[in-house]
Amino acid sequence: MSECCSDNKAYDVAVIGAGSAGFSAGITAADEGARVLIIGHGTIGGTCVNVGCVPSKALIRAADTLHISRVAERFEGIKASAEVTDWAAVIAQKQALVDDLRKAKYSDILPAYQNITYLAGKASFTNDGKLQVDGESIDAKKIIIATGSRQSVPDIAGIETVSYLTSTTALEMTILPNSLMILGAGYIGVEIAQIFARAGVDVTLICRRGLLPDAEPEISAALTTCFKAEGIKVISGISYKNIQQRDDAVVLVVENSCGEIEISAQKIMIATGRQPNSDGLKLPGAKIDVTKNGGIIVDDHMRTSRAGVYAAGDVTGNDQFVYMAAYGAKIAAKNAVGDGDLVYDNSVMPAVVFSDPQVASVGLTEVEAIAQGLNVRTSVLSLDNVPRALAARNTEGLIKLIADGATKKLIGAHILAPEGADCIQTAAIAIKTGMTYEDLGAMIFPYLTTVEGLKLAAQTFDMDVKKLSCCAG
Repeated sequence: MSECCSDNKAYDVAVIGAGSAGFSAGITAADEGARVLIIGHGTIGGTCVNVGCVPSKALIRAADTLHISRVAERFEGIKASAEVTDWAAVIAQKQALVDDLRKAKYSDILPAYQNITYLAGKASFTNDGKLQVDGESIDAKKIIIATGSRQSVPDIAGIETVSYLTSTTALEMTILPNSLMILGAGYIGVEIAQIFARAGVDVTLICRRGLLPDAEPEISAALTTCFKAEGIKVISGISYKNIQQRDDAVVLVVENSCGEIEISAQKIMIATGRQPNSDGLKLPGAKIDVTKNGGIIVDDHMRTSRAGVYAAGDVTGNDQFVYMAAYGAKIAAKNAVGDGDLVYDNSVMPAVVFSDPQVASVGLTEVEAIAQGLNVRTSVLSLDNVPRALAARNTEGLIKLIADGATKKLIGAHILAPEGADCIQTAAIAIKTGMTYEDLGAMIFPYLTTVEGLKLAAQTFDMDVKKLSCCAG
């Protein structure tokens, strides 16, 4: 074990995990005046900065430049070209950013907190609920578990014989494969598929239910059309049979309504879900309840089934976004330090997939709203009704709003648009403040922006926006 920043051996709060949730919990507790121990195992910084958000978004931006050049001819009189000349250099630049941010946002900020101790080691619980690190007991009044998650591996016959990639190792490859098969079409599979396809790799996305199966069906269908137009093969509605290595190719056998199909590629990447990192903590003996896949069960105060122990972030299996991990960790820390009564509220949680077009959503889906017994009204506006999209010569996408028909209040917003990620917070604020679609449609929006599409979609509930003049209404 190694430690820094403090020699105090008794702590008000011990935080297990040194990623985004762990640091959020530790800093919040320290700011509340607590003596804090952060226990890290593996690379400091966790998933987001090291192998998740930062590296993937850096490579998405790099791949975007290639695609922009290819579609430049949508503007008459313009022709451009771009190509990958050194993928290893692209990866090296990405890694340099990761290393810099890990240092700036994690390692270098620890000395600024005199009441935080950092300890490297493997934490676990004893059967009487005591915390230990590498076998040595830790004296802590409260404990927050924030150990994150890892790639889960699907139960496919032969999977153990194949050298598969994960989202981590795929983003570390310095040589581009000729072809890549991706199992799973959630946000990780979708984002990485587009990175490699735009870099020139022959990509096949394989999924049981289609792209982004939890998204609105209109958005899933439209994004599938966009992907196919870019040359990404999408195979859905299948069940996995077996997988094997044949010479220099991986061969997957799937089954659909027409029978068995063989799909081969030079490389295969698994993106079928995440597994909470709880199995090494010895939670059952400490009477800390978990779900079937190891997610730590918490209430809306972030409390586990054991008094004095909290959990936050991906290890709970809920809302696996870095900002929600940090949010939940702050609540856990404040409740742990002050015996507070803060409640975790994800009712207006914005979610973004950094595909192109981007997918952004907040609030209820249409199916969820109907399941709640609401009198549901919807508005769907294609981007060819949004002046910004017309000027950009890029009308792929749509905006779908969901309202309670009885009150006209907005209860959900779902966007597929190139700048969808930057628009969704406007919808989140509208839902949070209880705005009706009439309120949103009456607001002043800047012209020739994508976010103006929210106004037009709101007006579409009761009128035909094709009959409006520019800026009218």
